[in-house]
Amino acid sequence: MTPVFSHGDLRLYLLSLLDEGPRHGYDIMQALSDRTGGTYTASAGTIYPRLAKLEEEGLVTKTVDGRKTVYEITDAGRAEVASRAGDLEGIEAGLADSVRLIADEVRGSVREAMKSLRADLAAASREERAEAPYSAPTGTSQDDPRVFSREQLHRADAAINEFRAGVRSDLRSHIARGGSLEASLVDTLATALESAAAALRGSLQGAQTGTTPPR
Repeated sequence: MTPVFSHGDLRLYLLSLLDEGPRHGYDIMQALSDRTGGTYTASAGTIYPRLAKLEEEGLVTKTVDGRKTVYEITDAGRAEVASRAGDLEGIEAGLADSVRLIADEVRGSVREAMKSLRADLAAASREERAEAPYSAPTGTSQDDPRVFSREQLHRADAAINEFRAGVRSDLRSHIARGGSLEASLVDTLATALESAAAALRGSLQGAQTGTTPPR
């Protein structure tokens, strides 16, 4: 995999993060993960030596705040960020490309999941029609198709609620940690959900009419 940061880029990006305001080490590592769409997870062994080097160069200072060490950019550090604005724009463009690649992977995964769902629904519909002449064992919910369908509806509701709660928790935790949420990622999520809903509606309609939904 191609490195997210080329040689020397991480050093400049760390300075740019501190140019936005003082940060402690964990906050810096979280910001790197958030702004690369999760494509880059920095370790303490990577970040702290670079921060120490920036401190040696007089580009950042550090202060101890309780159990946290807070890093702050100096005037010399701001001057370097300003003088390398063009390089920083190139880094930002590369990170945006990484996020777009992740969005494409998400859309691809959703499409594959929907193909599998449509195939499963079509197969279930065929099996149900094939078994229709035979009576289901007594004493089960399948004696009454409406009862069985209500049971499956409860399962679907539980799955949807679990997904919704998980996504909400992830987003709220991300924002609470100071992360940024790009509009493009929310747009991608909305598009993926709408695609999933459209595919499900098509599969349900196909099951009702006895036809296989289009792939």
